[in-house]
Amino acid sequence: MGPLSARLLMQRGRPKSDRLGKIRSLDLSGLKLLSEHLDPKLLSRLTQLQELDLSNNQLETLPANLGLSHLRILRCANNQLGDVTTLCQFPQLEELSLEGNPFLTVSDNLKVSFLLPKLRKVNGKDASSTSSQVESLNRELTSRVTAHWEKFMATLSPEEEAEKAQEDFVRSAIRDVRYGPESLSEFTQWRVRMISEELVASGGIQVHEADRPERPSKATAAQEPRAKPGALKRPDDVPLNLSPNKRVCTAPVEGSPVGSDDSQPAPKLEPLHFLQCHSKNNSPRDLETQLWACAFEPAWEEGHVGATSQTVATCGGEAVCVIDCQTGIVLHKYKAPGEEFFSVAWTALMVVTQAGHKKRWSVLAAAGLRGLVRLLHVRAGFCCGVIRAHKKAIATLCFSPTHETHLFTASYDKRIILWDIGVPNHDYEFQASQLLTLDTTSIPLRLCPVASCPDAYLLAGCEGGCCCWDVRLDQPQKRRVCDVEFVFEGSEASRRRVDGLAFVNDDVVDEGIVLCGDEEGNVWVYDIKRILTQQPLPLAAPQAPTQILKWPQPRALGQAVTKTMVNTVVANPTFTYLTALTDSNIVAIWRKH
Repeated sequence: MGPLSARLLMQRGRPKSDRLGKIRSLDLSGLKLLSEHLDPKLLSRLTQLQELDLSNNQLETLPANLGLSHLRILRCANNQLGDVTTLCQFPQLEELSLEGNPFLTVSDNLKVSFLLPKLRKVNGKDASSTSSQVESLNRELTSRVTAHWEKFMATLSPEEEAEKAQEDFVRSAIRDVRYGPESLSEFTQWRVRMISEELVASGGIQVHEADRPERPSKATAAQEPRAKPGALKRPDDVPLNLSPNKRVCTAPVEGSPVGSDDSQPAPKLEPLHFLQCHSKNNSPRDLETQLWACAFEPAWEEGHVGATSQTVATCGGEAVCVIDCQTGIVLHKYKAPGEEFFSVAWTALMVVTQAGHKKRWSVLAAAGLRGLVRLLHVRAGFCCGVIRAHKKAIATLCFSPTHETHLFTASYDKRIILWDIGVPNHDYEFQASQLLTLDTTSIPLRLCPVASCPDAYLLAGCEGGCCCWDVRLDQPQKRRVCDVEFVFEGSEASRRRVDGLAFVNDDVVDEGIVLCGDEEGNVWVYDIKRILTQQPLPLAAPQAPTQILKWPQPRALGQAVTKTMVNTVVANPTFTYLTALTDSNIVAIWRKH
């Protein structure tokens, strides 16, 4: 498709007219348009245009001077857009579609909400939730930039204040003012630059937040998911007064160090957020949806050696949520009606765009009851691949720590399969291939590549014990039985079951802390630094916890939660945040004090 013509616009415009100024709706979808084909001089003649469809083209950006000041509806789905700031030229925009633009991120969604105050719908969904997030972030960033300005100016002498402020303040604010998760850093730094420039221009007068229309919240319906095979339920329900999205708890943790030695005390934890983001129909009274697994997103960015993310993915019911632990904001929520998700795992892939540019994707794999693995492009907010992995439910999955495209899936069919998910093609589709099948004698519940040789051996915790397989791909057999089986003492199945597994030299957090949850809703914290430093390692002996985290008192949660099972508990590598999931539909986040 070449440049647009007036004749084409009149052919595809409505109502039919021989004058461009009479057209109110224009369909330019599916024409393989490039950004340079959008001629501002021609399009600016559409003075009454209110609806424009540019979907299913090859646009990488929108020209900044299209002159469509009356536009209310814009569809740009399935393009190659990488920037949304030019949308500010449409101040009357109420509905916007950006689905299928894989290089747009959560930060771009927030920019859209900030730039278009009249926006009611994005991708067919109510925009009020994102607008509330933007307002909250904007308030905090404005406060922090203003405080940075006061601190910055206090260090300058009177004769250098004016010149120094204009030269250095904006740069120092962008460098030093931080808030929110790494996934939103593009948005926050963008806003910090704007706020700091306004401060400099006004001579330090308090920056006022942009006036934004209030938008009513809108609950979304969700079908009732089925239960996980063999799932354990709470003995009875205890009503809980929580909002559907978030409840911030500022009460002190109930729990004190147990036992003592000469080592440094374990880090103290304080409760930060208690969320019900997996509720059926967003109901605060839903205490039945069980939450099964969570995983912190690794910090993939170059130059961040040893860095850790504060973004955590949680799964339970028919939803997968991605949450910023600092703010409690649900950055993204993916739903699959009829599914119940049991496991999530992260990887990062280097993708080459149609224009030849390399971009790094954070990909989240999620699986559960239906035996399907869904590959989610989290920042763009869509599912870009589905693997029909097993005929029965998938209990757990994990990526290889050395091969970013290798994924292990473990199922109730008593099989573990190693997949190569590949790298998505130019249409952002995955073509997965099966590499190995590992047979188990009982249901596998947890997977863990052996830390010292992850390419060679895989360990699995199962209903009947613990098994180990040779997973080297240079061996001829593509279907294998376990090489080593660890059977624990005791005749009862519950004593043989292994549903938690980690290598202390790899998976235990830097502070030497081990975490576990119990059936009363407590999180037990063990400090094992002293044990690990002893050579040789001492014989097994009871180890007292250093701290027991209990649920907050009624004043913090509305009503006490006294009977809830902690299904899983995970901390990020530097132990900054701890996330626990329960069988009563609560995501609990603690922070190191």
